[in-house]
Amino acid sequence: MTNLRLYWAAMDGWTMTRRSIKHIVREKESLMMAIGLPVAIMIMFVAVFGGAIQTGTDYVNYVVPGVIITCAGFGSSIIAVSVTQDMIGGLFERLRSMPLHPSSLMVGHVIGGFVRNAIATTVVILVALLIGFQPEAGVVEWLGVIGILTLFMLSLNWLFVVFGLLVKNVETANAITFPMLFLPYVSSAFVPTETMPSWLHTFAENQPMTPLIETLRGLLLGTPIGTNLWLSIAWFGGLLIISFIVATILFKKRKAE
Repeated sequence: MTNLRLYWAAMDGWTMTRRSIKHIVREKESLMMAIGLPVAIMIMFVAVFGGAIQTGTDYVNYVVPGVIITCAGFGSSIIAVSVTQDMIGGLFERLRSMPLHPSSLMVGHVIGGFVRNAIATTVVILVALLIGFQPEAGVVEWLGVIGILTLFMLSLNWLFVVFGLLVKNVETANAITFPMLFLPYVSSAFVPTETMPSWLHTFAENQPMTPLIETLRGLLLGTPIGTNLWLSIAWFGGLLIISFIVATILFKKRKAE
């Protein structure tokens, strides 16, 4: 009986995932935005500010890990809007009477968002290579990059599902994601944290994006990682677990209303 329930839960999740992937294909504008904005930011920082910012290495190498994180954030933020649209657009009401596993709609959004993020991140890395990015990573390091980015994307996707379930309209869903999207700008993504004022330096060093970016930088460029890998796993592993639990509770609450 348990195996049968797991099978139907997986099938329900796959159905909703296919729906999300079809939306990616049909709504090309959101995909282009998820790709185009981080690429534009990367080119702007490298071409406009790169010559003035001293990081001890070629600025394009320094900035790419932060751009990758920014790219994933923009791609994930679309999930909050999509979930809210489903909640207020009638889909939730149509699914309520069906024998649908409670998490399948959310799983569809999360995996669909992951696919969109994977596409956007791949394009960003390819563009970075074209403008001079020179990673030193071997196969093991690239696998590490994929693993830590997967954890980051899934945790952020589930967090934005929570945001989408909390709000009542699309405009609020779009606005509520801003604090998370802003975090990379006050981390080591674009400038060394040592150059920041002391009060901001303390925040930048101790917020979750900095250890994640330093982990990516270490894997891609061979810089010291130290405890940053474990801090990243703790931050985003914890965020993934908490967001999943809260999203499930909120979804069941909305179902009961």
